[in-house]
Amino acid sequence: MSKPYADRRWTSPDGLSLYARDYAPADGPTRLPVIAIHGLTRNSADFEVIAPLIAASGRRVLAVDVRGRGLSDRAPDPMTYQPPNYARDMLALMQQAGIERAIFLGTSMGGLITMALAAIKPRVVAGAIINDVGPEVAKEGLARIAAYTGQPVEIHSWADARDVARRNNEIAFPDRDDAFWDAFARRVFREGTEGAPVLNYDPDIAVPIRAAGEKALVPNLWPFFRRLAKGRPTLLVRGATSDLLSEEIATRMRKAARKMDYVEVPGVGHAPMLDEPEARAAIFPFLAEAP
Repeated sequence: MSKPYADRRWTSPDGLSLYARDYAPADGPTRLPVIAIHGLTRNSADFEVIAPLIAASGRRVLAVDVRGRGLSDRAPDPMTYQPPNYARDMLALMQQAGIERAIFLGTSMGGLITMALAAIKPRVVAGAIINDVGPEVAKEGLARIAAYTGQPVEIHSWADARDVARRNNEIAFPDRDDAFWDAFARRVFREGTEGAPVLNYDPDIAVPIRAAGEKALVPNLWPFFRRLAKGRPTLLVRGATSDLLSEEIATRMRKAARKMDYVEVPGVGHAPMLDEPEARAAIFPFLAEAP
């Protein structure tokens, strides 16, 4: 069975070969493309359900593997694993793909990268869907994620991979069955050279987090967020039980950006997969109205 996307590679400003899944749009009027950016330890596979649906609605989708993840190169200098560099990588993708403006869909870290882009080069961001992250984050959620990021795991089989995926993420997706976690594991692990699954990211992505210490746990990006949400369509998606984007932070975001669309996905924590009915019911009308 053929893949619903083409493999695309581009070169970062510091010479890394980076990867994206490139979903062609359905026939119809030309619309701005969507650039989908995943979270800290994830990759383009997180968008394997929503990306083809967006493409079928008439927009090209580029779902990226951020440096150090998936099929993108690992960085020789782990201190380059930081949002300003990720943002510059996205600008390089746009330049090399001939894209002047795009709608950005950012989950967690991807949302922070989108905010950074709006600060570095605002004209390239025509609209934004921010998935379960804000200009500040709840310490509890970020501490939970930081605790397992980059830590070695002993995996001998895909059943082991499923169990690790469940252990790290069950708080966000309670009461899911083995089939859900099997699919989840296939997104965050890959086949290793010796047959056993291995994490699908460079463990050194944790180096800047450890180097920053407590400062890494409380980023303050309110000026970036206000710039992002001012004068362009913006949609905030929140998992109703998220431990990263608290209800209080989301309320403050909505007060700071009163024209921003908002949806809460019930029964899900950090972060919604965006294939939930409530998420889709917000995303597609938003995209229908966006440039």
